[in-house]
Amino acid sequence: MSRIFSISKPDTARSRRHPLLRIRYQLAGGLLLAIGAPLLARMMLEPRVLFSINIQVTITGVIIAHILGYMIYRRLGSFPGVANFSTILPAFLLGYGLVFVAIFFLRLDYSRFQAATSFLLSILWYFSLGMIVVRQEVNRLALVPFGAIDRLEKVDNAVWHMLQTPELDSASSSTNSASVQGVVADLRADLPENWQRFITGCVLSGVPVYHVKQILESLTGRVEIEHLSENTLGSLNPNQTYIKVKQAADWLAALIALIALAPLLLLVALLVRLETAGPALFRQERVGYRGRVFTVYKFRTMHHETHSQHASRETAMTQKGDPRITRIGRVLRRSRLDELPQLINILRGEMSWIGPRPEAMALSRWYENELAFYAYRHIVRPGITGWAQVNQGHVTAVDDVHEKLHYDFYYIKNFSPWLDLVIVMRTMCIMLTGFGAR
Repeated sequence: MSRIFSISKPDTARSRRHPLLRIRYQLAGGLLLAIGAPLLARMMLEPRVLFSINIQVTITGVIIAHILGYMIYRRLGSFPGVANFSTILPAFLLGYGLVFVAIFFLRLDYSRFQAATSFLLSILWYFSLGMIVVRQEVNRLALVPFGAIDRLEKVDNAVWHMLQTPELDSASSSTNSASVQGVVADLRADLPENWQRFITGCVLSGVPVYHVKQILESLTGRVEIEHLSENTLGSLNPNQTYIKVKQAADWLAALIALIALAPLLLLVALLVRLETAGPALFRQERVGYRGRVFTVYKFRTMHHETHSQHASRETAMTQKGDPRITRIGRVLRRSRLDELPQLINILRGEMSWIGPRPEAMALSRWYENELAFYAYRHIVRPGITGWAQVNQGHVTAVDDVHEKLHYDFYYIKNFSPWLDLVIVMRTMCIMLTGFGAR
């Protein structure tokens, strides 16, 4: 799906290219296939099966599950850098899982054949649609040639058409209003009157108009903060209700994980102790939620004499190919298993599963001096994994940390269970590939 349409999803421009790009056709086709095909197969063997309470409960459950799965699929696909195909299976697993777990606990009888077949057909339908979308859906955006639009030159996952006159037909000889999905303008620039009328006309005719910064956030997954006034009206203040709900869910999940993974934790601790002398756990003071200092726990991955709780800025940074890292430490870092002891920090309320990574005190104080607004990242609990980690990996240079800060702000601004689910999926992939490990 086009990442642009995470902002708004007008159907007018897209419907002229392919009907299956329209939401109602996608959902209607999915429901017909997921419900109709297995039902027809059953009716061929048993014509009166439709009058069975068992089937009626199943059909009702499938309709709810399919719509819920589709909503999750659309919501997850709105985040930058999320592959269209990668969200289909987890979205429908979650949708169908929630509905049929509820049916199970309500002790309602249902057809397992109908439910399982509907789930598989739903996956098949949206994978097929995804192949069409990949070929058909391209971000084509017209640019109003005023203000700070030069920042868009670095964004390569869109086709930009510079307008020469205040008409969509002027985008290029091969582009017209049917193929342009929206107009991008710097709405803070001093636009001539005829261009202001053009933008107003676009809005009235149903053509989306986006501010430059809005498009940059949608396509890159980063929030750029240049002035304190840009946090007006709490745009970077996360949902307080979700913070409380998430903390409770984090605590419960950490408790279950700690019990379930206890044998693995003991095995890893033993391997760390056997390879080199020193404790199995590494402790370090880091800056966390609302700027509070806490002690983070990790499996030790370096030689004991090089680990220091009160490290300087230079020694707190892990460089690529760092000679201090042990052999078992490299495996733990690549698989992210060295982070597992932070389950203790989650149980103590100091961390979350997902959030900006907590920095060592020496690094955090230095970053605060070097980078404006750095402390804003402490507005949510730090996490074992986060949006910056799944996009960047491990970074140490000031410029890279500045970019990481933009990812952290994007996470805070879009703080939601949907973004957390995306981060979980991408973290699982990273654990298999070792992306960004040092």
